[in-house]
Amino acid sequence: MELQHELASNAPVASERTTHAAVPDVERHFTVAELSRRWFFSQNTIRRLFNREPGVVRIARPQTRTKRGYTSIRIPERIAERVHRRLQGLI
Repeated sequence: MELQHELASNAPVASERTTHAAVPDVERHFTVAELSRRWFFSQNTIRRLFNREPGVVRIARPQTRTKRGYTSIRIPERIAERVHRRLQGLI
């Protein structure tokens, strides 16, 4: 009986339980190549458009003596929409 009481007291309450349905959806992020195909621009143009755009996710690997540095970027959908509206003159 004491063990059951101890297990029951350690059980999470309903508000602490996490289910898949309770986890919010993550916003879609585009790669440079994806936006390049969607917008019919070169990948270099897409990189230039989003180079200094706030909110873009950048993952960088610094340069070493033997390997070049590399930066991967992912563009959140809302940022891509904002830049697209700006290019259309809607902002």
